[in-house]
Amino acid sequence: MTLRIGFLISHPIQYYTPIFRELAGLCDLTVFFAHRQTAEQQARAGFGVSFEWDIDLMSGYRSKFLDNVARQPSTDRFSGCDTPGIAREIAEGHFDAFIVPGWALRSYLQAVTACRRAGVPVFVRGDSQLVGQRRTVLRIAKSLAFSRLLRRFNGFLYVGQRNRDYLRHYGARADRLFFSPHCVDNAAFATAADAARQASAPRGVASVTKRILFVGKLLERKRPLDVLRAAALLRERMPVEVAFAGSGELEATLRENALVLGVPATFLGFVNQSELPAVYAAADVIVLPSDGRETWGLAVNEAMACGVPAVVSDAVGCGPDLVEPGVTGAVFPMDEIRAFASALETAISLDIATIRQQLAARMQVYSPYGAAKGMIEAAAVLAAPAQGRNT
Repeated sequence: MTLRIGFLISHPIQYYTPIFRELAGLCDLTVFFAHRQTAEQQARAGFGVSFEWDIDLMSGYRSKFLDNVARQPSTDRFSGCDTPGIAREIAEGHFDAFIVPGWALRSYLQAVTACRRAGVPVFVRGDSQLVGQRRTVLRIAKSLAFSRLLRRFNGFLYVGQRNRDYLRHYGARADRLFFSPHCVDNAAFATAADAARQASAPRGVASVTKRILFVGKLLERKRPLDVLRAAALLRERMPVEVAFAGSGELEATLRENALVLGVPATFLGFVNQSELPAVYAAADVIVLPSDGRETWGLAVNEAMACGVPAVVSDAVGCGPDLVEPGVTGAVFPMDEIRAFASALETAISLDIATIRQQLAARMQVYSPYGAAKGMIEAAAVLAAPAQGRNT
């Protein structure tokens, strides 16, 4: 029996497309989008510039845009996606299972309610992690609210260790947890990175300067200034430079600090998807010094798919899954700049041939196929009864 699965997300997202293509090969899949994102809305979402993704996000799977009746349509506020039509789609869709990526939008809760009415098992796949210490009253209130919210789902697709711990903390049953790893299009990144390296193969003596790469929005919570500070310390022991691929409110501050600290820095601005592999291929290490609001950090997946080790803070969500100290990179305590510099030195000193083998093995697990397979396994366990379902 071929499972029929529905999936609702806010809008076409580059990280979900390869998962949908894999999933479409394993089941009868329909993807619903709650919103048509404009180039200007991408800029307001924190990218800093208006743009359209330069890769195909729509082919290889069946999809449908819902009618978003929100007064101010957007994906950055709860009320920005309001799609009551999802109730009819679910009622008439004869789905065995339905998946939403969280509860941050009204559309997602509309889908959850419709699934419960139709008797369709509904799964959530998010990447939240437990962050810091809150005041007792707030902690208790959040625990009560989230525990009640999680009871509305039949199952949970966790993307990594910290996300699993988060779900267990708020009461998700262990037998309703299914691993569906966070991932990117590993094959596309690896192939393009290899081509970029071959095209830029050095003639003569290779540069001894090591490139530290930061990829992401230049925002305070991602702590890009820490990269310059750590690089300044590391430059006392080896020649390094920093490249920033991204735009944001801190760019002017970063440029000023690079000059003051004497760190050679290149600002690439926003880099679209097709150009990213060459950026990774030119780096010796990727860094993500963010605070705990970095619930994962898919730039690390992208870099590792391109054969580049990572140095992340201990607050970054992907750390326990992707960054094995001395094997695939290094981890340092957030906000400790000397430890950051030491972690960079460790990662840069790793044998590149060995580390690429380790990274390739890890990416086989954290892959679009792995994510899709986890969804199929979850749906198979809790699939809706076949009575009345079209086959």
